[in-house]
Amino acid sequence: RRYQRGKTSVVWGLPLDCVAMEQAVTAIEEMIEERTPRYVITANLNYAMLLDQDESMQKITDDASMILADGQPLVWRSYFSKQDRLPERVAGSELIYRLAERGAAKQWRIYFIGAEPGVAQRCADTLANRYPGLQIAGVQSPPYRALTDAERQQQRQAIIDSRADILLVAFGQPKGERWIHEHYQSLGVPVSIQLGASFDFVAGTAKRAPKIWQRLGLEWAYRMCSDPGRLVPRYASNAKFLFVSLLRDWRDFVNGLFKGSMSARHE
Repeated sequence: RRYQRGKTSVVWGLPLDCVAMEQAVTAIEEMIEERTPRYVITANLNYAMLLDQDESMQKITDDASMILADGQPLVWRSYFSKQDRLPERVAGSELIYRLAERGAAKQWRIYFIGAEPGVAQRCADTLANRYPGLQIAGVQSPPYRALTDAERQQQRQAIIDSRADILLVAFGQPKGERWIHEHYQSLGVPVSIQLGASFDFVAGTAKRAPKIWQRLGLEWAYRMCSDPGRLVPRYASNAKFLFVSLLRDWRDFVNGLFKGSMSARHE
């Protein structure tokens, strides 16, 4: 089911495609041309933690056609692996602009679903104004409650009828990935992607960290300060997972050296 035929780098059990931004956009374009329903995961440290702690995330991960490294710690960790290095971070908050730019040139129809009321529409309008030729297939901001059967059917039918080429989802993590995995085949959209806070960044309802924070891998800290009530617990969990994972990596490295030393003595 994997689409990208290139190499992958497995970081803490997460198989990440070794692609740069331009390669990712080109792969998505090829998926659209093929017209087979697929989905792409933009995986950050939080996703790696969820995969490690929740068995139900394994199937979602396995069925993805491409998994992008949307987290600088994942990229850095790949540098110390015997596998291929990840070339760069492919951030969803940048990918959304690149897809809109390529979509305008290719006349793709993009559907936006999720985020707070009005945010998805502002995001779609901003991208359409910035990239003339981009076609907005539809916009939905469902309420934060369980939908009725009638509402679910209406939501589903609207997406099917839109003839969208890309479905961009902002339901949060892992809700967005779970929703996509449940619906992507029946919706028939060539490519679905959960993009987290990207709608808010484009709409201007949230600010991305300055470039220097991004380069230092501290975008999480900037975001945490902007919304501490919601993000402090999440990033505390992420930090604990990162510490435990690095400790486990160090232990495995030391054990490997010890075993290698013992083998050499017995030869």
